[in-house]
Amino acid sequence: MTGPRTGGQILVDQLLIHGATDAFCVPGESYLAVLDALHDADMKVTICRAEGGAAMMAEAAGKLTGKPGICFVTRGPGATNASPGIHIADQDSTPMILFVGQIERGMREREAFQELDYRAVFGTMTKWATEIDDAARIPEIISRAFHVATAGRPGPVVIALPEDVLTDLAGVPDAAPYQVTETHPSLLQTIDLQKRLWAAKAPIAILGGSRWDPQAIARFQRFAERFDLPVAVSFRRQMVFPADHPNFAGDLGIGPNPKLLKRIQDSDLVLLVGGRLSEMPSQSYTLFGIPNPGRPLVHVHPDAEELGRVYRPELAINASPPAFCAALETVHPPQVIPWAGAAAEAHDAYLAWSEQPAPVPGKFHPGEMVTWLRRNIPADAILCNGAGNYATWVHRFHRFTRFATQLAPTSGSMGYGVPAAIGAKRIFPDRTVIAFAGDGCFLMNGQDFATAVQYELPVIVIVVDNGMYGTIRMHQEKHYPGRVSATTLKNPDFSAYARAFGGHGERVETTEEFAPAFERALSSGKPAIIHCLLDPEAITPAKSLSTIRAEAIAAQG
Repeated sequence: MTGPRTGGQILVDQLLIHGATDAFCVPGESYLAVLDALHDADMKVTICRAEGGAAMMAEAAGKLTGKPGICFVTRGPGATNASPGIHIADQDSTPMILFVGQIERGMREREAFQELDYRAVFGTMTKWATEIDDAARIPEIISRAFHVATAGRPGPVVIALPEDVLTDLAGVPDAAPYQVTETHPSLLQTIDLQKRLWAAKAPIAILGGSRWDPQAIARFQRFAERFDLPVAVSFRRQMVFPADHPNFAGDLGIGPNPKLLKRIQDSDLVLLVGGRLSEMPSQSYTLFGIPNPGRPLVHVHPDAEELGRVYRPELAINASPPAFCAALETVHPPQVIPWAGAAAEAHDAYLAWSEQPAPVPGKFHPGEMVTWLRRNIPADAILCNGAGNYATWVHRFHRFTRFATQLAPTSGSMGYGVPAAIGAKRIFPDRTVIAFAGDGCFLMNGQDFATAVQYELPVIVIVVDNGMYGTIRMHQEKHYPGRVSATTLKNPDFSAYARAFGGHGERVETTEEFAPAFERALSSGKPAIIHCLLDPEAITPAKSLSTIRAEAIAAQG
């Protein structure tokens, strides 16, 4: 279309051209022209209760689909409230575009109402932050935003929308749909990789990052099978390799299997695909040396700037996971595999580590809850969580077997689980979606439970309530044993909270009560909260709070 259109209409037309199907927003008068254009657009718009939740929903959509999640917020406080979702997209390498209403162009630099310099505010946590000055340039800038958000290492883009630009008329042609910029390994690199594998005696693969899809995962599975290669996954990237596969060795999260750590430490070749091995999976940067990893490293990453940034690889391959995994079809194993049987041994160690939770203090056992869910929910159920010790049971005892089933922030952001679940249910309405949240985590974005009720999205939120900021309390006891400060919480009845919003509420005090409560929540057909009361002593799968305190006191002499 080239006839005169408002800037708001041009913008919405570009989103449709680039394949956007969903937008998450908190409305604002600064972008009314966009809201008007969305009125007649073939796009689902989800109205949220807080900008942080809206941004996290968009990030979740980007994580599940690989296409940029779209979010609209208003200027000033609306934009700053959305910043946690931007930070998650940045650290989690998720494609996302945040549109922010802005003051009129003629009011700039007067500190007008809710004025911000968005390039300065978001410049350090985005791939690109910009402001549109001319309605005629909207197709160009939106096209660039989609390309930037998806190219190389994906990430967020922020675009400020001056109010008068959105009401200006412009006759400008639409841009063509974006295409993801792909990077491929060279033939020499695949030959080099094969030579290194043939020379190895104890190799291991670690998968992480984004840009994965089911076909790439299937191709890597075939490669791992041909090479009898143990395969681990990075922190909160468990959906990139199926846990029930005989080559799966476990995940490098917080408190990982010691046998997996030893296997990596004893390896003589590490194939790192897609990930960065940042602080959490690298065990606070202790698993490998920096910059010399201490063992041969083949690092495959879609962004050339990540290669050699922290670890010096012997072979650096600038390629996306799909392109690299396609090239693996040409990499052949030796006639005799020196490490034959290593994958089965690693998988057996993973199964033993994740099979049966150890007893914990109190009447409710989160590990037993997770193992029950593992046996009773569909394989394509989407599990979401924010940050907190409650998540350690989910990551250790649930077995992710399919792609697009895990939404968990590698950035460690609290308040993520509930909005992520709502975003996932909007994208995949026919799939079971479960959010896990601690009591502190839930109330950071719990108000968006109202969004689930408004759109009749029957997500199930499992609130694990131990009456404190548990992770901080754990670290407090490690470093300042017995000196409890600023970590205690007094909570409402979360099941009553659910009913007050028009949802379904359950209260669970014992492990035995959980399964029937979950079944009732599921059969209600409503958004539901299951309020689970956890003994504060049950702080980790392995140690109680008192044990951690006693060990810290003993260490202090």
